[in-house]
Amino acid sequence: MSATIGERLREIRKRRGLSQRELSEQSGVSLSLIRKLEQGERADTRLETARQLAKALKVPTTRLVSEHAEAAADSDTVDRWAPVHAALAAPPELDGLDEAPTYEGVRDALEAAVPLFAHDRFAELGTALPRLLRDAEVLTETNTRGRPLRARLLELTGWLMTQTRQFDAAEMALERALDDATDRVQGAATVSVQCWLLLRRGRLAEARELAVHWADEVEPRMSRATPAELSAWGWLLLRMSAAAIRDNRPGEAEDALRLAHSAAVALGRECTPEEDFLRTFGPVTVALKRTENAMVSGQPDKVLTLAARIPADSLKPTSNNRNRHLLDVASAQTQLRQYAEAVDTFKKIRDGSPQWLPNQRYARDILGDIVSKRRTLTPDMRELADLMHLPV
Repeated sequence: MSATIGERLREIRKRRGLSQRELSEQSGVSLSLIRKLEQGERADTRLETARQLAKALKVPTTRLVSEHAEAAADSDTVDRWAPVHAALAAPPELDGLDEAPTYEGVRDALEAAVPLFAHDRFAELGTALPRLLRDAEVLTETNTRGRPLRARLLELTGWLMTQTRQFDAAEMALERALDDATDRVQGAATVSVQCWLLLRRGRLAEARELAVHWADEVEPRMSRATPAELSAWGWLLLRMSAAAIRDNRPGEAEDALRLAHSAAVALGRECTPEEDFLRTFGPVTVALKRTENAMVSGQPDKVLTLAARIPADSLKPTSNNRNRHLLDVASAQTQLRQYAEAVDTFKKIRDGSPQWLPNQRYARDILGDIVSKRRTLTPDMRELADLMHLPV
């Protein structure tokens, strides 16, 4: 799509017979921003704003923006993870090793590293991951049993790189993980992470199409589906719903959520197939994603109503799902001017995941909104602003 967002916005607005002022009133987007976009003074806007405009114009978000990525990691973050990037890109080196890695050794090292991924222990992973990646590569060159180990390690690494907004490295790791996948369920789990990467890069149509394709491929027979199959299918449906709601397709989003709920009901509880925290799925996970959709749709009251019914504390305190859910709660509280409650929610996230929080652009935007609307800041607000590296 060669036209700019401003050109597409102006064309669709005129086709709908709306003035700039009428579009502003119906979308909640400021008149000045609409004018700047249409006049070419602003070349881009936040995906949330584009979705609001698309909703008012009754078109998919992707009619206005073909791609809208989150800001990639800053240079300090990239430098900090440079050894991991090198280990991902470099061919295995068989020479110079004191002793060749064994299957048992790599398996045990990977199992020991999983809690570091699950609990967002970025500092420890930065030290341990380069050698583990190298050993997995060397092992797989000499022992075919190493391939599933490498697939899982690359999937976790791709998830970590996505988490820290190192999108190119994430794409590399996940493509290699999918190539290593030994069965369709493992492949579907990797594709779920790929869909999340595409969502964070703003490639909504690609994420939706990929999730739809793989959900069709792995849809199980409910009467005899295994927990691993239900989890894989359910997560692809959640990714489909996330892409659809951001693309202003609420009907599709709800249909996908309804199917995901049926998979969760079949499981009956939160389940973690093969002890892989990335695959944890069940009724609570679906409820968290329903709340997320409400936040994306701009319904803060509904977010808090839904959140009050979710036993989120039943998940691990550092669960990525739970943290993302709490950010939605903090965003809803902020929009409703419940600033003290929003700060308390931030503190809950910080206490459980101090290394995760500063890497979240969503969190920085919410906290920046709180800070900008307060005449004076409490000590907790100042401490959080420093943690999130908000500009002074």
